[in-house]
Amino acid sequence: MATRKTLTLSEIELSYLEWGNSDNPPLLLLHGLADQAVVWSSLGEALASQYHIIAPDLRGHGESSKPSETHYTFPEITADLEGLCQALNWQRISVLGHSWGAKVLAYWAQQKPQRFDRLILVDPFLMGKLPSWLKITFPILYRTLSTFKGMGPFSSYEEAETQARQMGKFKQWNDLQKTVFQANLEQKSDGSWGSKFTIPARNGIFKEVMKVDGLTSPLSIPTLLIIPEKGLNRMQWQLKPYHQYLKDLQIKTVPGNHWAFLGQPETFNRCVAEFLTN
Repeated sequence: MATRKTLTLSEIELSYLEWGNSDNPPLLLLHGLADQAVVWSSLGEALASQYHIIAPDLRGHGESSKPSETHYTFPEITADLEGLCQALNWQRISVLGHSWGAKVLAYWAQQKPQRFDRLILVDPFLMGKLPSWLKITFPILYRTLSTFKGMGPFSSYEEAETQARQMGKFKQWNDLQKTVFQANLEQKSDGSWGSKFTIPARNGIFKEVMKVDGLTSPLSIPTLLIIPEKGLNRMQWQLKPYHQYLKDLQIKTVPGNHWAFLGQPETFNRCVAEFLTN
């Protein structure tokens, strides 16, 4: 079972889950937008005997601090992760990142490639930067993307669960998905229910994702790109930057949607384990 701990950094408190023995090789797991560390429960338990695993709630998410909208830049988020590595006395590490977390990882690896043994990018979200005029579409995206619709507010727990069960993220409504849903939900001071992910975090992260390019120069770090069959990256043009910049790249397809590690965890876990050990 995971242990939850909190690290106090200069700007924020970073909450994280820990599995395994500190004598084992380090493995860092980064969740996607509006998620938190609990999404890695199955993977953490599966690999705990082989690795020392840390999964943080990134700033604005879960149990970690929620700063104002202007404090969600890639340099600030990767500084949090560097602080975490320093506190753990980690020198070289393997890191897995999902969705927005995959872009955070790619950006971090570009800045400090010597930090990494292996990279695992799981169905990255908007790896490149996009034209500034697309900001006018943000209000529409906030209303229509299922991840954001799941933020609430909801008048009751039951209403929140009904909404969640309509989302692809929780399609099977298995035990892992239920646990993730419940861990990310809280009752607000006014009695309503909603996500622990905050609106300032949503706004700040989305602005940053649009203007920053995750891959800009070649990387020779061994990298696995995991593409779910029903994920976000199903077109050849979407895969172009990975082929262009990642010089030691493997691509694996797994069953499931963008959250394959929740819907098909056993297959996903095997895919990760094979890459890390081969």
